[in-house]
Amino acid sequence: MQDIGGCRAVVGNVSHVYQLFANYQESDIKHKLEKMNDYIKSPKPTGYRGIHMVYRYNSDRSEIYNGLLIEVQIRSPLQHAWATAVETVGLFTQQALKSSRGQMEWLRFFTLMGSALAIREQQAPVPNTPENRNELKKEIQEHAAKLDVVNHLHAFSQALQVTEKPGSQKAHYFLLQLDAVAKKVKVTGYTQRELFLATQDYEVAERSGSNIGVDAVLVSVESIASLKRAYPNYFLDTGDFIKAVEHAIT
Repeated sequence: MQDIGGCRAVVGNVSHVYQLFANYQESDIKHKLEKMNDYIKSPKPTGYRGIHMVYRYNSDRSEIYNGLLIEVQIRSPLQHAWATAVETVGLFTQQALKSSRGQMEWLRFFTLMGSALAIREQQAPVPNTPENRNELKKEIQEHAAKLDVVNHLHAFSQALQVTEKPGSQKAHYFLLQLDAVAKKVKVTGYTQRELFLATQDYEVAERSGSNIGVDAVLVSVESIASLKRAYPNYFLDTGDFIKAVEHAIT
């Protein structure tokens, strides 16, 4: 992160995104716009889309923060659903998908879905994705089937809900054993002192999880809390993205 802080607005549609951006441009705000990136007209190769504005703080009342940078992000609901899904899958598969690091199949899937959502919003597609809609649909279908995307997203969402249940506050680590096909999850909590035991149990679960769609993941409270802080309005909810995937493959 390059800035001291940031804020994000999720508005009704792409037109509203540009209207809010125009409102900022036309306002008499004292802070200086240092940089603007329009990732809707020029999507990132990852599939990420939205508008980012970086302001240099300026105040004539309190000069202590003057010169520091604040980032403002504006997204549509579909753009936000995509970003939420990337964060969720990244957490539960323990991959830095947000930073373009991880399993190539997942990275390619999200790139393709970025293009599919761009087309739905009548915007520029993501670079290096099929220009033909049928070809795009076919490639998304192939990746969605290979990764079992819909079932995994349902399981991830359920796992997050379980860790939020009363009594889980004492746990510092969670061993999540996900059965994506059956849409079931087994959650075992461990205190901060039980990290060694948690690691041992995780290794056993990982070795025994040979069935397709069965995954074991060991996560910390901090990682779940980070996801919740990043996506407070969509925490536990990958439903919009699941619907978007189903729309793209049918």
